[in-house]
Amino acid sequence: MEKVKQGLDSAEIEQLKQNLKLTYKERFLMLTRLYKIQQTMNKATIIHKPFISK
Repeated sequence: MEKVKQGLDSAEIEQLKQNLKLTYKERFLMLTRLYKIQQTMNKATIIHKPFISK
């Protein structure tokens, strides 16, 4: 088997460095925001009503 080379683009590395500079409070606020969005999406239902033109 051939080893798969795993590398990151320079843009991805810069994004990771910026994220590491965040404070614990900023990380917590982002996590809670994402959690709330996830909870909303889990509760969401798609309802389709047929369009009736007269």
